[in-house]
Amino acid sequence: MTTQTVEQRFQALRLTLKPIEFNSIEFLVAKAQQIEAQDPELAKRILVRVTNLKKQVASDKLKGSADTEEKEQKKGESNKAKVESQKKEEQKPNNQLSELQSTFNFPLLTFFTRKPFIALVIIPTLIFAFYQNFWASERFVSRAQVIVQQPDGMATMDTSMALLSGLGVPSSGIVDTELVKAYILSNDMLVYLDETISLREHYSHSSIDYFSRSDETDSWEDFFDYYLTRLDVYIDSNSNIVHVNSQAFDSEFAHQLTQAIVQRAEWYINSIGHQLANAQLEFVQQEHLNIEQRLQQSQTELLNFQQRYNLLDPLAEGLAMQQITYGLEGQISAKEAELKGLLGIMNARAPQVISAKNQLAALKQQLEKERTKLSDSQESVIPVSEILAKYTDLKVKMEFALQAYTSSQISLEKSRIEAYRQLKYLIVVESATKPNESKYPDVFYNISLFGFVLSMIFVVVRIISLTIHELR
Repeated sequence: MTTQTVEQRFQALRLTLKPIEFNSIEFLVAKAQQIEAQDPELAKRILVRVTNLKKQVASDKLKGSADTEEKEQKKGESNKAKVESQKKEEQKPNNQLSELQSTFNFPLLTFFTRKPFIALVIIPTLIFAFYQNFWASERFVSRAQVIVQQPDGMATMDTSMALLSGLGVPSSGIVDTELVKAYILSNDMLVYLDETISLREHYSHSSIDYFSRSDETDSWEDFFDYYLTRLDVYIDSNSNIVHVNSQAFDSEFAHQLTQAIVQRAEWYINSIGHQLANAQLEFVQQEHLNIEQRLQQSQTELLNFQQRYNLLDPLAEGLAMQQITYGLEGQISAKEAELKGLLGIMNARAPQVISAKNQLAALKQQLEKERTKLSDSQESVIPVSEILAKYTDLKVKMEFALQAYTSSQISLEKSRIEAYRQLKYLIVVESATKPNESKYPDVFYNISLFGFVLSMIFVVVRIISLTIHELR
């Protein structure tokens, strides 16, 4: 080892000792004996210090007797100088440490201390700029624009049936576009893309830089979060157009990714349209079947009522029978009056009286026969008004059922045609583009933002540290 190196180690040792220990001959001798085996040259240098201390002590003793009175006089001044020398001695190690650090041992720490802005802002920004320019992988962006369209469902159904069923009302376009966006950003879409185009394999390829790629060992949830960072889907509030921007590390793959997303979204919307059409058709068919059953039931009840009373048109026939009954009752009343007059002037066995009785009995028998035509199976007489009321109710019920059946038949026929059409379908406004140059990383923007953020943090920390230093 050189003399300079030994002196350097000696100065470093001095900084670790207290002033009293550094001026103690016994302590330095013991210290030299302790490190002699490890560093003999440093031990010799310590002994040199011991020799100098012994010479200084001897010189002080020779001058002691002659200067006793002078020392007594200057005792106060010497004590004061001693205090000041001790303060300087305590400060001297720090100054020497700073000098040694800047000269030999700690240049990096000194650089951080003297030029913190360069060390904490400029250098990290330069490192980040090197990464952005020479290491960061390029990302290509492919875009597509789609919109959801839906025909007017009111044209497929009869007005009365549409109002009763609640179907045929077109849904809001905003809901459809939000549905497309939610499906594109869903886990189902990610599973489909990974199965069809091996999306995870592309994003975790070893050719991509470490900070940009997805790790193959990441969980599916972490990969899903990574997928969301590489996809941008937003909706134009004015036109309801869905914009899809997907990022990939290859131009061809970016185009393939966006195309697969659009095709899958189109399949999803179409499947929903067919499901709605089938649900509408099934509902109309069920309603038509129920209305048809009610019509058949009404017709059967009306026919049974007509057969039961043997009446084709109870309104007309009831009126006719009622007139006949009234006529017979009038004839019976007249014949009874005539018979009563004959009995007043003739014998009961007189031919005229017997003839009047026979005619009266025939009229009563005919009246009874006419009345039996309006009786039920239990031979109970039903008034004509009640028969007419029952017949009217059954006829009105059948007319309503027939009208509902007609409307249902129209709706059913239109719904059968509509079932083969797409109630909702996706229109591609702009097909998936194939990028010619990378869009990310935006080197200038990223470096500027990185430097600005570091500068702001540095300023805040600097203000805080200076404030704390002033308050001490």
